[in-house]
Amino acid sequence: MRRLKYGMVGGGGGAFIGDCHRLGAQLNGTTELVAGCFSRSMEKNLSTADLWALPDPSRVYTSYQEMAEKEAAREDGIDFVTIVTPNDSHYAIAKCFMEKGIHVMCDKPLTITVEEAEELQRLAEEKDILFGLTYTYTGYPVIRQAREMIREGAIGDIIHVKVGHPEDWVIESVPEEPTTDLPWRFSPDKVGAALCTGDVGTHAEQLLVQFTGLRIQRVIAMLDTYPKYLPLETNTTALLDLGDGITGDLWASQIAIGKGCDAYIYVAGSKGSLEWRHMDPDVLLYTPLHGPIQRLEAGRGYMKEASNRLSRVSVAHHIGFFEAFGNIYKSYSEVLLAKLEGRSCEDYTFPTLQDGLDGVKFVNACVESQKKGNVWVTL
Repeated sequence: MRRLKYGMVGGGGGAFIGDCHRLGAQLNGTTELVAGCFSRSMEKNLSTADLWALPDPSRVYTSYQEMAEKEAAREDGIDFVTIVTPNDSHYAIAKCFMEKGIHVMCDKPLTITVEEAEELQRLAEEKDILFGLTYTYTGYPVIRQAREMIREGAIGDIIHVKVGHPEDWVIESVPEEPTTDLPWRFSPDKVGAALCTGDVGTHAEQLLVQFTGLRIQRVIAMLDTYPKYLPLETNTTALLDLGDGITGDLWASQIAIGKGCDAYIYVAGSKGSLEWRHMDPDVLLYTPLHGPIQRLEAGRGYMKEASNRLSRVSVAHHIGFFEAFGNIYKSYSEVLLAKLEGRSCEDYTFPTLQDGLDGVKFVNACVESQKKGNVWVTL
């Protein structure tokens, strides 16, 4: 089987997210990291390449522009690039590689403005680019199980959705008194008009999309900031209009003491409900109307094939965060391999450029709703 060759921009120097992408892609046996511009520092660049055992040091580049130019010119150039950099640089890097005909996997969020996201969508259509995004929590096998059960009518018509992503890293790590010594995530120039909404609110938004198949039509949001001196919000509360009379609510927080990446979703239907929490990621709770709560476990024989094809460990062993990354890369790689070989491919689901665009629209709608006095805003 052919292995996809890929390069990475960013993620070096011991960055946690770089390892998430590298190890996730590596789990599938379908990809090989052969090129990179991991850091602005060439010293860190080379040390990262050495640590990760890149086979050819000449494919460690001083800039992403050089990397795109030289890799596109090689007969054995990369098939896709992984972008693991601060939010404000995603657009320029993705555009540079897409213009060279190189496919893209990008860390979320897609961009910091809707205009940038729409430009990438136009370019992807023009160049026939396969574009994926790593909304990590959507990579757990039971998320696919829920999607298939909802599609088959197991819970009837959806009535309401509760979704969220609370965590406490800001209140744990940022002093109450004003300081200028803050990470890049607190800079509007780097992350755009929102902090919490873009950082973890988009995780919740995309979890809703991948779990249910629904998309947010309108939103009314309230954005809070603590500590008060911070330039962007750290807590987001939103009411959702999901179309066809379906309502929802979304809570994203970085000041929820005692919560650590506690993503969750509960879907109430006319014939039952489904519930999932990241703190117990291998389990989907299904409650049929007039029936008991059923605990559905990843990897069991009764689970759907769409779920079990993503299970990597034997039953009752826990599926982890790197594996969720790996499952997104697994689906993306299988679709890209089929595309490059001129084959049709099964409907392997992963977050797409359209999902990224919708995520940017969701963030902008929440910010606009807050600015206009907490009113409904259409995405």
